[in-house]
Amino acid sequence: MRLGGADRTGGGGERRERAQLVLAAAAVVAVALAPVVLAYLQLGAHPDVRAPAPEPGASAERFLERATHEAGSEVTGDAWSDRRLAVAEVRESLAPRLRTLETSRVEWGTVFRVAYAPEVAAEWAANECPRGAGRAFGTCRAVDGVVVQERAGETTVLTVAYDVTVTSEEGRREFTFLVPVVG
Repeated sequence: MRLGGADRTGGGGERRERAQLVLAAAAVVAVALAPVVLAYLQLGAHPDVRAPAPEPGASAERFLERATHEAGSEVTGDAWSDRRLAVAEVRESLAPRLRTLETSRVEWGTVFRVAYAPEVAAEWAANECPRGAGRAFGTCRAVDGVVVQERAGETTVLTVAYDVTVTSEEGRREFTFLVPVVG
């Protein structure tokens, strides 16, 4: 018999069991999250703590490696007779990338100045140019800091030489990088 639309056969027990199940699930989730919160706090991950910046010379070298590889790979394959044009294209492609490097850390008080190192490139071309028995490569030429080599009548960009000056609160440091494009 039903009175007033309420079921008096024990329907409240199911609700009580469901509520206990929800509370138990919440407790399990809280226990599972505890190690995550502890790990977060132990690692020192805090919004006020900034990770130390990488050493400027290493950071500049990594940047130059990526930029140089992309720029040098774009023109490899031009005719050998057009090698000066190929070098100009490499330098033109690198120009905005080098400006990006030069301004990348200004807000942290670090300024990069990047210049080509034609003397270093010429020395590398004279002493390190790939040659020898079994290699049908032509001579290397250093043109405005970029070393190119004739391979099968085409220009191959081998390496680019840079002088990088880093000025920061710690002082001024100078680096010279020979960044390979092709071996």
